[in-house]
Order: sequence, then C-alpha cells, then structure tokens
Amino acid sequence: MVYLTADLHGDLDRLLEAEKKLRRKDTLIVLGDFGFLWSGDKAERKLLRRLGKRKYTLLFLDGAHENFDLLEEYPIVEYQGGRARQLGERLYQLMRGECYTIGGHSILCMGGGESEDMLDREEGHTWWRQELPSEEEMDHCRETLAARRGKVDYILTHTPPYRLRRFLIGEEAETNRLETFLDEIAQSADYRCWYFGRCHIDRAIGAKATAVYRKVVPMWEEPKKSIFRRGEKRQEEKV
Repeated sequence: MVYLTADLHGDLDRLLEAEKKLRRKDTLIVLGDFGFLWSGDKAERKLLRRLGKRKYTLLFLDGAHENFDLLEEYPIVEYQGGRARQLGERLYQLMRGECYTIGGHSILCMGGGESEDMLDREEGHTWWRQELPSEEEMDHCRETLAARRGKVDYILTHTPPYRLRRFLIGEEAETNRLETFLDEIAQSADYRCWYFGRCHIDRAIGAKATAVYRKVVPMWEEPKKSIFRRGEKRQEEKV
C-alpha cells in the first residue's frame, strides 16, 4: 500500500509516529520539505542510513526547504519507470517531472516550492536557488505528460497549483512561475487525484485534490479481500 504525508521538516518523532501505520513492503511518500538532509554531518548521514533500512520504502519530493547542494551529490538511478536519487537502500527522492509506476498506478511528480521568508535566510546555508524548478525541469514535466497523452493516475507535488492555493486562502495572492506552471498542468492533464503539501493542512478539496500535512493518507484504497476461501462463495450462493 502507498501512503502520503508531508512537510516533515526533519521531525523524526513525526516520522516514527507515521510509520506505525505501515507494514512491510508498504511505501510512504513525503510531499516535500523532507528535511532529513540539511547539515550533512556524521549524525545526519547515520540517520539517513537508518531511514533507508526501514521495513517500508521511504520516498520524498523536494520542497522549498531542502539542502539542494547536498541532495544533488546523491546518484541518479532508475526507479519504478522513472529517474530518482537514491539516498539509502530503500530511501529515494522522486525527481521533478518524472512519472513512476507504483502499485500498478502511474504517478507524476513535481517537487519544488518557494520560501516566503527567503529574505531572512542565508543563501547556501538555509536557502537555495534550486528550490524553484528551472524551465528545463518544467519542460521535462510537459514532455513526460505528453508521452502519456496527458493521462496519469495521480499527480504529487509539494506546491499546489495557484488556483487551489487561492481557493484555500480565499483571496488573490502573489504567485510564481511554479504555481502558474502547475495551473497549466491541472488544465491539460487527465488524472484521478492531485495530492500536495506546503499548506500545512489536511483537507480534501472536492473529489480530485487533497492537501496533506500531518495525516498519513492512503493514495488509493486497496480492494477488500473476500471473507470466503476459494470455493466457499459458490457454496454460500447455493444455500
């Protein structure tokens, strides 16, 4: 089963609480602001190795608050039909504009965000220019979607499309090139549901969009197994 949460910001207690819901071979995807790669010191590297050896697979999108210089040092590998950065045995970053097939479902991912407090941060230490996707990364996302004729099962982002953020705050607000791009994707793509983080709320927005924060949300519901053993249902029907 695949579950979602968001905006951990390196909070190990939150991650350990979330994993209580997970079983072996489950997958947990963090929708940005993962935060466990920040200082690059020995203790952090040790923790990342531990996270890569959990009973489940841990995946994350980059958000606004990541150390992108450290992240870009990790190798890019093939993962579930797309490219990903591997940080540990079962720990991967899902890269911008890639589409993965997980649990038989196609999942388009687009990380990135913008720090609203960037003027109070120090470049290269608490803020990185790579937080917003480049034009090349957005073009790659367009090409990935076009190769699938615009159809995917799910879309995962850290930042919501501007139209969704505007709906949540209830008023007009300044936007950026990423939100505008995601509006474009929302208009052109055929998808079941769009999940996003950043807003620090847990809320469904209609049938096709969900803001994720502290909850551990199943991406889809698995079909329930029959209570009958093989052959029993037919016998029940005859009674």
